[in-house]
Amino acid sequence: MVAERQTFRQLIRNYLKSVPPRRLAKVFAEEYVGTLLRSLPGVEGFALRYLLYRGLFERLDGFCYVYPGARLSHTYGIRAGRNLMINAGAFLYGRGGLTFGDHVMIGPNVVIVSSQHRFDDPRIEMVFQGHKADPVTIGSDVWIGANAVVLPGITVADGTVISAGAVVTRDTEPYSIVGGVPAAKIGTRPREAPGGPAAARATPPLPGDTPA
Repeated sequence: MVAERQTFRQLIRNYLKSVPPRRLAKVFAEEYVGTLLRSLPGVEGFALRYLLYRGLFERLDGFCYVYPGARLSHTYGIRAGRNLMINAGAFLYGRGGLTFGDHVMIGPNVVIVSSQHRFDDPRIEMVFQGHKADPVTIGSDVWIGANAVVLPGITVADGTVISAGAVVTRDTEPYSIVGGVPAAKIGTRPREAPGGPAAARATPPLPGDTPA
């Protein structure tokens, strides 16, 4: 029991050293207020979650559609452009820095993490080695399919499509389609000049739409 208490105290000390008090306040706000709002249905649920994350994100340029059941942690490290859509069951971890461009769709149960446990010192158990920040950047016009995983340190280029279930372990090319474990390029999206037919067809998403 004494050893367990010492382990717990050491973990808490490590955590508090890596998360300053101002950021810790945002973590608690997400944990408690976010939990209360996480399952709210309907337009009011979208609106209340948007208001919460507008205050917690480092930057949010436009409305974000956070579907019921999505979980965001360490939101102080998240920066997002316009029309960020996060579907049910997704988990976003902004501890190491997580940046989204405009018009990003995140499918159900997607996992995006921006830090990882250290494991480089074999003399110390991994649980005590702390975290290594590895920022993740997601470009604009990106679709991340259901159950995909984006690992720390990755840059997902503009226009990328990540297929369902993929595990992204390296940077992607602009307008590429990637899939598999680990994810590899399996295709290329067509490109059109800005303001072309695709832009003319674009319409704002609705709360009932499902981005995956």
